[in-house]
Formats: sequence, C-alpha cells, structure tokens
Amino acid sequence: MQQHESLKEHYKFTKEEALLLQGLQPKMSALADSFIDEFYDYIWGFGATAKFLKNQKIIDYHRIKIKAWFINLFCGKYDLPYFTYLYKIGEVHVRIGLPTHYVNSAFTFVRTFVIKNIEKNSTDELERLKEIEAVEKIIDINLDTLTSSYREEELSKFLSLSKFEKTILGGLKKFNSYINFFLAGSLALVAFFAIGLFVYDIYLLFFSDIGIEKGILTVLGSLLVLWAAIELIHEEINHLQGKGFAIGAFIMLAMAALIRKVLIYSLSSEKGNDLLVIGAVIVALAFSYWLVNAKNKAAITAGRTDIA
Repeated sequence: MQQHESLKEHYKFTKEEALLLQGLQPKMSALADSFIDEFYDYIWGFGATAKFLKNQKIIDYHRIKIKAWFINLFCGKYDLPYFTYLYKIGEVHVRIGLPTHYVNSAFTFVRTFVIKNIEKNSTDELERLKEIEAVEKIIDINLDTLTSSYREEELSKFLSLSKFEKTILGGLKKFNSYINFFLAGSLALVAFFAIGLFVYDIYLLFFSDIGIEKGILTVLGSLLVLWAAIELIHEEINHLQGKGFAIGAFIMLAMAALIRKVLIYSLSSEKGNDLLVIGAVIVALAFSYWLVNAKNKAAITAGRTDIA
C-alpha cells in the first residue's frame, strides 16, 4: 500500500479540503439511503452482479457496508487507519474476483451522485466549486487505494509464488518489521544515554580540573554522538514509513564519527600519523557525499524536465 501521506500529497489534498468534506457529512448522511437505492439500481445493470451478490443475506450485508463507506467518505480524518480500511476493501474485491472495470464504473456513479447533490443544494458558487474539487480528490484517492490491491495481485501472479513461498515471504516480512521496531527502540535508548553523556561532559567541563580545551573538545565529541543517534532515529523512522535508503545520511554519520576521533586525537602529539589518515578518509567521504547529492539533484531535475 502506498504511503497515505505521500498519496495525499500527490493529489494535493489539503487539510482545508478534509474539513470541507467533513462539513458535507451531515448532508450526505441524510442522502445515504437514496444513494444506496440508486447505487444498487446502477450496479445491477452490470449483468454479472448476481455472481457476487448471490443471496439476500449477502446483499443486506453489502448494503450496510457500502452505506458505511459512503458516509465515511466524508469523515474528514484521512489517516492510516482510513487507508488501511480502504485497502482491505480492495483485498476483498481481489479475493472474490471482482473485475476492476466494475469498481471504476461504480466510482463514476458515486462521483456523479455526490456532485449532482452538491450542485443542487449549494447556493454559494465559490464554496460549491471548492466542495466539488475536494470530492473529486477524495474519490480519486479512494479509487487509487482500492485498485492498488489489484496491482499487487498482478505482481504476485507475475512472480508466480507458490503458497509455501508466500508463507515464507510473509514470515520474513513480519520478522523484518519486528527487527525494525527493535532497532528503533534501541536507537531511542542510545539517544537517551547520549544525552546523559553530553550532560556529564558539561558537568566535567565546569566542575572538574579536566581543562578548558580538553573539556570543550570532549563536549563536542559527545554532541556528535548525540547528533548521530538522532540522525539514525530519523532515518529509521523514514525506513519504517517506506522511504528509500538514504546513503547520504550514513556517509554523514561516518564523517561525524571520524571528526570525533580527530577532536580526541588532536589532544595528543603522538597521533599525528593517525590524524593524517583520518583526514584523508574524511576528505574521501566528503567527496562521496557530494557525488550522492549531485546524483540526487540531477534525478530531481530530470524528473521536473520530464513533467514539463
């Protein structure tokens, strides 16, 4: 499933539009029964609807679920649970073998029904246009999320995974999730101790005979450790959210660790050769970081050019 926040960004769906939809919910809730009746008249025209709605019990259950989905379309809170709910609906469609064009056609009806009633009941021209734009976006987002299940199913068929392989893959994904959460917790613990180390070094700087020069360098070293821990937590959060591997951040962390070494070794006259080696490595890492950034900027520029 696509990340819900990035999906909303791609559709330029704003918080103001979410509030507009929430404001429409009372009106649409009042129209829910009419919507269901007209919706069923519409989908029975598909011809093969009876194949999926085989008896009255299934029909009654389906009507309840469709009505709940329609009202929830205007809930105003489009967070991860909402998108998970949509994705599960899509999985059901895939499991029962519902053709995608049925879903697309049904959404055409939903769009027409909602916009028709907005135009019928709205008196403010500007407000009506804003409401219609918000409705268009949330319907497209819903359709995008629902049909993502079909795309993943097609990929699964392409890979031709056996049931055993799927079980193994599912287990590995769960194990990977547990490891990632364990890493996130461990990094938080490291950050906590890094804060303690930083505070302790500050204390030594002011209340011991460690010396100003050594004390300041020690504090800077602790600060680098804390910064590194925070950066790792940030990258782990991005990873948990499904974002890519940020190699640049890890190059920066390596540079920070080496700079801390330089700060420590600079206090000793016997570490001259080590400082030269570390300095050369830092320069190499800095060049690598520049190359990574240059590549990323070039990719962004190329993407903008393609869009234009």
